[in-house]
Amino acid sequence: MKRTYPKCPLIGVGSIIFKQNKKQNKVLLIKRAHPPSEGKWSIPGGLVEIGETLRAAVIREIEEEVGLKVRPEKIVDVIERIIPDSSGKIMYHYVIVDFLCTILAGSPVANSDVKEAVFYSLNQLNRLELSPELVNIIKKAYKIWKDQ
Repeated sequence: MKRTYPKCPLIGVGSIIFKQNKKQNKVLLIKRAHPPSEGKWSIPGGLVEIGETLRAAVIREIEEEVGLKVRPEKIVDVIERIIPDSSGKIMYHYVIVDFLCTILAGSPVANSDVKEAVFYSLNQLNRLELSPELVNIIKKAYKIWKDQ
C-alpha cells in the first residue's frame, strides 16, 4: 500500500488507553519511528488492511505496536490528516478513527513502528508538544473513560 502520494485517502485507526496509577490518571503515548510523524508523540495505531474491520484493525495494530491485547470500547472521534509537500501536492492523506480501548493483557513495549511507548500523566501532556487536535481527542476520550 503506497502511503506517499496516495490515489485516495488511507483509513487508519488509533487507540486511546488510560490507566490509573497512584491516584494519577495516565494515557498511553508512543513516539513514532517513521514519517510523516517520525519522532513525534502520538497515540498508537495504524492502517486498516483490506477486508479488516475497524475494531479488528485496532486490536491488531495495538498488539503489533505496543504488545497489548485491547478491547475497543467506543469511537471517540474521526480526524483527517492531509499533509502537502512543498509544492502543494498531497503527500499524505489519512482518515483516522480513534477508539477508546481497555487493556485486556500485557504491558506496553515499543515494537514495529514505535521508538517509545510510555504512560504519561495527563497533567504532563503540555511538555510533549502534542498537536492541539490530539490533546482535544485525549480530553474527549478521558471524559468518556471517567463516565464509564
